[in-house]
Amino acid sequence: MADEKEMLQEYEAVIGVEIHAELSVKTKLFCSCPTAFGATPNTQICPVCMGLPGAMPSLNAAAVECAVKAGAALGCKISPVSAFDRKNYYYPDLPKGYQISQYFRPICMGGSLEIGTENGKKRIGITRIHMEEDAGKLIHSEKYGTLIDCNRCGVPLIEIVSEPDIRSGAEAAEFFRRIRAVLMYAGVTDGKMNEGSLRCDINLSVRKKGETSLGVLTETKNLNSFRNVEKAAECEFERQLRLIKEGKAVVRETRRFDADRGVTFPMRKKESAEDYRYYPEPDLLPVILSDGETERIRRSLPEMPEERVKRYFDSYGIPASDGALITAEPSVADWFERAAKASRYPRICANLVTAELLRRIEQGEKIPAAPSNFAAVADMAGEGEINSSTAKKLAARLAKEDFEPRSYVREKGLYQINSDEELRRFALSAVEESPSAVADYIKGKDTASKAVVGKAMALSRGRANAEKLSLLVCALLEEKRVGGAR
Repeated sequence: MADEKEMLQEYEAVIGVEIHAELSVKTKLFCSCPTAFGATPNTQICPVCMGLPGAMPSLNAAAVECAVKAGAALGCKISPVSAFDRKNYYYPDLPKGYQISQYFRPICMGGSLEIGTENGKKRIGITRIHMEEDAGKLIHSEKYGTLIDCNRCGVPLIEIVSEPDIRSGAEAAEFFRRIRAVLMYAGVTDGKMNEGSLRCDINLSVRKKGETSLGVLTETKNLNSFRNVEKAAECEFERQLRLIKEGKAVVRETRRFDADRGVTFPMRKKESAEDYRYYPEPDLLPVILSDGETERIRRSLPEMPEERVKRYFDSYGIPASDGALITAEPSVADWFERAAKASRYPRICANLVTAELLRRIEQGEKIPAAPSNFAAVADMAGEGEINSSTAKKLAARLAKEDFEPRSYVREKGLYQINSDEELRRFALSAVEESPSAVADYIKGKDTASKAVVGKAMALSRGRANAEKLSLLVCALLEEKRVGGAR
């Protein structure tokens, strides 16, 4: 254990990520086949995306515009001339035997994105963004063996390649999270990781802190959740540290992550660029973008997440950390803004969204409640009509179903108890019914007061003004302590 802690102090992970995003366009990159998710296998294919002899690709202009939007949103330099190349490799779900990608002249270069870390803000560099077509999908069946669905062949992708500026799994997950938000706001992708619209690969190597050269890297493929990105990076870092400790070599290879077992395992040796025999795609002309076209696309971008976070702070005093959570999903941020405008207490509204609503809805899921009803809960809490505990319970319920909260509070008798007389009655009863906790408090254990306050709150059925009740309970306990000392 001591050796592991020493190694963690001595070594660091050097991480770069490759993020593949399916573009929000209706047809494939080089043909007119639809890109709709969930269609019957092998029904959205044609000679072009199947690579049949004589079929000629035709570039989807809408996909090019999406790629430019992504580059503009991430501060990249948009290339006035980019071109496609053939990446040659064999895999059962790649019927062409090659993938059309961009290697020599990608559409976007440079750029960066700022993320929040435990040590403050950090800027992660972006090396390039290039366009490419997706491969198909292998379906493994116990009854039929391995089946191939080619519907995804030719679906337009961009690949975002970061600089190796990331040092932990948490940073990698946060970068992935913020990239997803930016791309969704820009209208580049729908961000549905459960449908394969967004996937992340981790390139990780280990070196001693202070060194500048990179170690032997491995690539962990096809991670489709923030948690898996963080855990896979942590597991691979620990695995490479163990190899170094044992004097073994790290092998340059492609790996997969088993989330259930919490381990990475090898798939194949990692190819180099030479292995793919890149050469210019002979059937496609270069992509030429004028300054006017690029500027038009840049101006079409809506307000980005970072800009919204700043506006929330300036307008409502919402901390950047909460703003980042709210803006992670465009639909949630739009919904919150309607709720905040309808409320006299937008800060309380934000607190309820981050504390109760976000953790109860799945990504991409619609919020059933009307923003005005959520605003009503915040207003009742702000005016002292209900306490924070009741407000949280109402917010949690609004995450699952819509209802009129004022009528519900009136019907269920959930209004906050503010009367000093009533609160004192609960406090006295709680002190009488908690002899053990009272005895501990008298002996000097101040934390024992929490049990008595909790008892008093339970006696009020969760409706008491928590601050007033706590003060009354503590005053009664202090009287007991002083009386016992005499």
